[in-house]
Amino acid sequence: MTSTSVQSPSQAPRRTAPLPAGSTLRRSRRSPRAVLLTVAGFIVAFVFASPYLVMLLDALRPSGEVLATPPRLLPKVWTFDAFIDVVSDPVFRGWLSTSLIVSVTSTVLVMLVAIPAAYFTARFRFRGRGLFLMLIIVTQMFAPTSLVVGIYREFYDWGLVNTYTSLILTDAAFNIAFALWILQGFFAAIPAEVEEAAVLDGAGRMRTLLQVMLPLTLPGVVTAITFTFIATWNEYVVALTLMQDESKKPLTVGISSYVTAYQQNWSDLFAASLIAIVPVVILFALIEKHLVGGLTAGAVK
Repeated sequence: MTSTSVQSPSQAPRRTAPLPAGSTLRRSRRSPRAVLLTVAGFIVAFVFASPYLVMLLDALRPSGEVLATPPRLLPKVWTFDAFIDVVSDPVFRGWLSTSLIVSVTSTVLVMLVAIPAAYFTARFRFRGRGLFLMLIIVTQMFAPTSLVVGIYREFYDWGLVNTYTSLILTDAAFNIAFALWILQGFFAAIPAEVEEAAVLDGAGRMRTLLQVMLPLTLPGVVTAITFTFIATWNEYVVALTLMQDESKKPLTVGISSYVTAYQQNWSDLFAASLIAIVPVVILFALIEKHLVGGLTAGAVK
């Protein structure tokens, strides 16, 4: 009499499900596409980064070699004198200080006004709300160039020409509408039940805004901060008109004095321009993750 051994389910050999017939083919098809996308990404990145590379190479050569004929891509003589001269120049440090003071202060002022205004606009349906939002968009149609004469006249009557206050107020005024419009959409996307739960827990309106709503809209706040800071950092026309003292000019206006009809310090100009983009690069590096979330919010439901 023969005995047959019965295997338990755990001892039974496992059979792997066969892969679909076209999976290997699809995987092989994706590989060339991924390679092409990677190569295309590097090409696009190189195209956008090439002007900065040329600026860096010109900053690392003597000023007289910049205009040499025929032109050379790589310097004959490599030197950091331009960067040393620019950084050690107290006038340049004054320009950098002005840009930082104006940009940071304007951004903080914009956020202090735009956050509560956007929250109120998103949560309350008051009369004229649609007209108010439309006027916000209309204000973005007016360029600073078309208003610079009136702006100068107004600050001249107030005695604020050539002061940080005039530049901060102007930059903040031109960026509040954009920040408000972005934040209003983020606040409106948050369900009202979240706010109602906070109210039931005893939170007041301000506490709900600061402790509940702001953390949920952090990507939008970061996006508004980034675009406001960049806009104020790059502002030129109003700063050129209002700031006449050489030591109080921002970087965007001050660095143009390196190349005039009487002197051409091209290496210093390129070195100063590269230093001027460092704060913006640092800002992007610090908040890149939140910025991407803010820009893509609402893209996928």
